[in-house]
Amino acid sequence: MNYVYEFTNGRKITKREFIHWFQKKFLYTIRKFKMISQRDVIGYENKGDFRGVVLENLLNLYTEKSQVDIVKLPSKKITKIAVPNTTDTEADKISSIIIKGNASKLKDAGPIIGKTIKPLYLFLDKEVLLYAKLMKLKCRKTTESEDKLGKFVESLEEKHPEIKHSIIKSYLNLYS
Repeated sequence: MNYVYEFTNGRKITKREFIHWFQKKFLYTIRKFKMISQRDVIGYENKGDFRGVVLENLLNLYTEKSQVDIVKLPSKKITKIAVPNTTDTEADKISSIIIKGNASKLKDAGPIIGKTIKPLYLFLDKEVLLYAKLMKLKCRKTTESEDKLGKFVESLEEKHPEIKHSIIKSYLNLYS
């Protein structure tokens, strides 16, 4: 077997299984946090990076299965805006807010903020990037500059897989 991904519990999955798992988890995230209602018009922006390309792909998949329209931003008829924030971006944001002592800004780290939704909220960047590669989605390479705290959290993730998921899970336990 040609495995493409291994979970932290040691379970390995093939390309087909990974794509199925990824799409199913995307739909689960939308359902779990009640991000989208019937007849919503979802606006999104695709900047060409791997997150934006994957978000667009998955929103198109979602519209095939529901009564929802998606449009590129800017648009006046939108009811919600989808942003491509992942577990990595949100865990970095939460860590930074806590360390800087800006607890009042923690409410901005949730999966839904007003009309803004984050359908990739429960995915790591490496999972999103792998999905883009497996689906052969065209995206440009991104070189993100991480601050010292971001690099620290990244080094913790290497030594202790699941730390970013733990940050998000703790946040959700506190604020949902």
